[in-house]
Amino acid sequence: MSKIAVVYWSGTGNTEMMAEKVVEGAKAAGAEVTLFTATEFSVDKVGEYDAIAFGCPSMGEEELEDTEFEPMFTSCESALKDKKIALFGSYGWGDGEWMRTWEDTCKNDGAVLACESVICNEEPDDETNDACVALGKALA
Repeated sequence: MSKIAVVYWSGTGNTEMMAEKVVEGAKAAGAEVTLFTATEFSVDKVGEYDAIAFGCPSMGEEELEDTEFEPMFTSCESALKDKKIALFGSYGWGDGEWMRTWEDTCKNDGAVLACESVICNEEPDDETNDACVALGKALA
């Protein structure tokens, strides 16, 4: 059984809804899943999990949330080499540049992206929810 961590930050609740769907998908695939907010996760926990889903909305000028999520994620980067991960998040403007930049960062860190990242504009719809469930299954 795979051990999966789903780690997220959410300001409006949209990325939290996505995280819950990722958890649902990973559990449906038989994984043991733990849901963490960004403040509950640290680099010390990376090695405890077979795979990690990270979720963060686009903030400011298409960047990761910079007071809780980005510092946590940056601290984890050194431990992501060869780690199976997936990314998700919501946005309210722009075209998803923050996700492309984040994916590039993860690839440069040597992480293994398990599947295509999931992004949605504002609140997740049925298609986004299905994609988040599939993301969770791909991690498991």
